Amino acid sequence: MPGSAFLDGFDVQKVALPDLAINTASAGSGPPVLLLHGHPQTHIVWRKVAPQLVAAGYTVIAPDLRGYGDSDKPRSDPTHWPYSKRVMAADQIALMQHLGHDRFAVVGHDRGGRVAHRLALDFPHAVDRLAVLDIAPTLTMYDQTDQAFATRYFWWFFLIQPDGLPERMIATDPEYFLRRHIAGQVKVDGAVEEAAIAEYLRTYRDPATLHAICEDYRAAASIDLDHDRQDLASRIEAPLLAIWGQQSVVGQTYDVKATWQEKARDVTGVGLPCGHAIPEEAPADLTAHLLAFLSNRS
Repeated sequence: MPGSAFLDGFDVQKVALPDLAINTASAGSGPPVLLLHGHPQTHIVWRKVAPQLVAAGYTVIAPDLRGYGDSDKPRSDPTHWPYSKRVMAADQIALMQHLGHDRFAVVGHDRGGRVAHRLALDFPHAVDRLAVLDIAPTLTMYDQTDQAFATRYFWWFFLIQPDGLPERMIATDPEYFLRRHIAGQVKVDGAVEEAAIAEYLRTYRDPATLHAICEDYRAAASIDLDHDRQDLASRIEAPLLAIWGQQSVVGQTYDVKATWQEKARDVTGVGLPCGHAIPEEAPADLTAHLLAFLSNRS
């Protein structure tokens, strides 16, 4: 397996699952930890965190979500089911079982946090611990949408537009959209180095990636909300750690810990001095909190 150009000490492979292949970086030995990235990133968003978890004695698996990075990008349908968080969560169960892990901790940032939320609800037997980074629950965010939120999180409402509209508009200048999107969310200068932006852009230029990303957001605004409403009475059983950026839209808009206390039985939370891209902006603080959380078995 080739070594990762971004995650020191990690090997990268395309893992063939029954329905698709998932591009995955992995390393280490010890208790397994699954790291799920968000938009517009790929698994390399964990480059400053994942090697530190391995050094602390964990097996770390960092895949590209379906539709992102170098993972397969299946065709969607009018219901957006192939990009529902339920399906994306099932991908991760299949991946982890393929790698020999039936029970594991999950850390999800941004879109990966939404996949992780569904993973903990649909597969409670598999999730040992859950950390979500800079998100409030999807249904909560849509239910509480106002003009201020819609203005600051405009892509939630732009990317869900139908008929290929956002795909074609972004495709006219994907680099401009990507750089503006990252710059608008990152509050720590220099947190996202040029090499990382170039890697994100490499896959962002692919029309199939753009369509998959839009389908991810379309699912979140439709079928995922249906699933979340069906599970309103359900609670995440695994211990949950919520971490948010104190300068992010989420951190400034919501009482993040309180939103997760409505969804899980055992919630702790902390804000970090950064914007949205916590793994890139505050990796040392994030790693310290994750290690404390992962090691707390009392």
